[in-house]
Amino acid sequence: MQDEHDNRAIVNRRAGAARRWMAALAATLCAGLAAPPAAQAQDGWPNKPLTMLIPYAPGGTTDIIGRILADKVGRILGQTVVADNRGGAGGTIAGTMLSRSDPNGYTIMLEHIGFAFNATLYPHLSYDPLKDITPVAYVGQTPNVLVVTNSLPVHNVREFLDYARAHPGAINYGSGGVGSAGHLPMAWLQSKEHLQLTHIPYKGSGPAITDLISGRIEAMLLTIPAVLPYIHSGQVRPIATSGAARAASLPDLPTMMEAGVKGFDYEPWYGVFVRAGTPPPVVSKLHDAINQALQDPETQKKMLEQGLAVQAWPQQKFQQTVRDDTEKWRGIIRSLNIKMN
Repeated sequence: MQDEHDNRAIVNRRAGAARRWMAALAATLCAGLAAPPAAQAQDGWPNKPLTMLIPYAPGGTTDIIGRILADKVGRILGQTVVADNRGGAGGTIAGTMLSRSDPNGYTIMLEHIGFAFNATLYPHLSYDPLKDITPVAYVGQTPNVLVVTNSLPVHNVREFLDYARAHPGAINYGSGGVGSAGHLPMAWLQSKEHLQLTHIPYKGSGPAITDLISGRIEAMLLTIPAVLPYIHSGQVRPIATSGAARAASLPDLPTMMEAGVKGFDYEPWYGVFVRAGTPPPVVSKLHDAINQALQDPETQKKMLEQGLAVQAWPQQKFQQTVRDDTEKWRGIIRSLNIKMN
């Protein structure tokens, strides 16, 4: 009887130990399953390729900058960064895709100042640019240049303004479309200086430049890289640049403000964004990788060839710039009563 009692006790102890071990294992497994996806996404990020959404067609400045950056950042992170052009609707197609992506840092977007326009231009967006998308890293900025066709009898900003006032509606300016980065600042200039200019929207800036050279339109505000070859060849005439300081590639050309247009400071920036809610450690790692890429001399050289003044900023500074420009252009766009469907 005693032996039977002892054997039963041993069995009970072993069974109890087994139950405790199983309970501990179950608790561990449950804890792992209960960990939020964001926490799991941080572990070992990135462990698969990233997608960089580019909101415009291949061949443009944004596309070229995006591909340069994707290549270098991919090397730094040890994963391929695939450039994915998702053009259309002023960048909002790519913005919509980003806002609906998983917040894990594997989908990112390179965008320019048009991001700040869209919050007001498109009143029926399916996402809130400032709430659903997070600015990660500033890449750089490039001033634009106001150019005119050679047949227009003006050689500086004052002559341009005087001619426009003397000939209301006679100056046709082209852009890549209503609400584009070539349209809004010209509409702003028109409002500030009380001009009557005629906007001719094109499906992209390429055809517009062709018509500018031929004299079918009289003026455009363009990124410097897009028009610099035509300036050097004498096919179009530069009037002024749009930034706060003179452009390194056109050092003899005054800024619009130097020429007397007070407060006209327009320097389109480029930056990288992710879906809001992406884990902070992932955002931080991506931000650091981008800044490291921007410090590479070869990357800087390639960016400069696109007219981009590269600069590494803290994330907070870029976020504040996005907020400030969104607010600035909200006021301008509403005052001009420009809306997109």
